[in-house]
Amino acid sequence: MSATEAEHTVTQGEHPAALESPAYPPFVRILAVILVVDLIGFGIWSLPALSGASWSVGSIVLFGLAALCIAWMGFWIVNSRTRLDGDVLTQTWLWNKRENAADVAHLKLVHWRWLERIIAPRLLVRRRNGAVTWIHSADARLLTGFAERVAARSFPGAKP
Repeated sequence: MSATEAEHTVTQGEHPAALESPAYPPFVRILAVILVVDLIGFGIWSLPALSGASWSVGSIVLFGLAALCIAWMGFWIVNSRTRLDGDVLTQTWLWNKRENAADVAHLKLVHWRWLERIIAPRLLVRRRNGAVTWIHSADARLLTGFAERVAARSFPGAKP
């Protein structure tokens, strides 16, 4: 199965299959790993020059926190997953993003097919309470599946 293809798992209930895919395309995940490894390598290479400088406690803490944030974001870019199960769309991230089709007031799919290898398709979800969430998926079919479920709830008499 290709990396951009959704993985299908059988579930019980109203919708026969849950869809799951990485949140970001393979190229973006590989690039994140390369950048984090390069930054770590550059930091190690720079240690002799950095150790010769005079550092305050605050600057050391700031430098360490910046390195930690870069590694943490790289981890989540590589490991983030998006799952559509029934009427619920979930993306694992620093915090889990979860949207229910019944709570959606407005959707906007941002997807450039010719750039999907480097820019993940994303869905802008605006809830009825005004909250806005961006959900990414390497497989645009997963996002359009959620949009179809939102439309089916909005227009119950319409055929898909």
